Amino acid sequence: MSQPIPPAGSGDLPNTADDRACEPPTPAVASHVDLTQLYDPPSEMITKGVLPHLLSFHVAYLNVATFFCVATGSAEGLDASPRGGEPGFVKVLDEKTVMFADWPGNNRIASLRNLCEDDRIGMLFLFPGLEVFMRINGHARIATDPALLATLKEGERTPKTAIVVHIDEVLFHCGKAINRAKLWRAESHVDRKAVPSMGDMKTALTGMDKARASEIDAGYYRAVRGDLY
Repeated sequence: MSQPIPPAGSGDLPNTADDRACEPPTPAVASHVDLTQLYDPPSEMITKGVLPHLLSFHVAYLNVATFFCVATGSAEGLDASPRGGEPGFVKVLDEKTVMFADWPGNNRIASLRNLCEDDRIGMLFLFPGLEVFMRINGHARIATDPALLATLKEGERTPKTAIVVHIDEVLFHCGKAINRAKLWRAESHVDRKAVPSMGDMKTALTGMDKARASEIDAGYYRAVRGDLY
């Protein structure tokens, strides 16, 4: 095992046996873990529930869906980001295809850039108040056809692009994580004062006067609540 680089000012002395004893253990390599010995196989019902196309009950959930997280990747790495809208903002085109608009965010457009390189996509839907998730995995393309985008208008705003997803698999996922997090319980809501605000973080990142934090917070909440499309 190669010796770690001594910290600055420590000289060139190698680690002693006592020093090496304090080194953190090497993490287990995932490929060496026998998962079949650690986990039971999924039930027949779970296996049968993974389908290559939508059924009527999947469509019923998509019609009420208001939020999901989308996962994409490229040679540069992975990305996951949130998407939200009015119920049914994810449109069902047919049993193998869904579509959603790309509305303004932080303009990193990481998901879109990733899809230009790697068209694989994952979608994880949360349903407020329900103890179940729905997942869609597939391949996606970025659409700019005006007629298609017009079907996704919100008021007078038309999205610049849409993401059209060809479904490889769709499945429901149990809601144990929701209950572990107590996600839908009012007592689980985080007190804003318990963590730094957006203004606090921006002033720290930019070196701005900390006294401007409350002003920045007010502008942030105006934008995040009012400039949705």
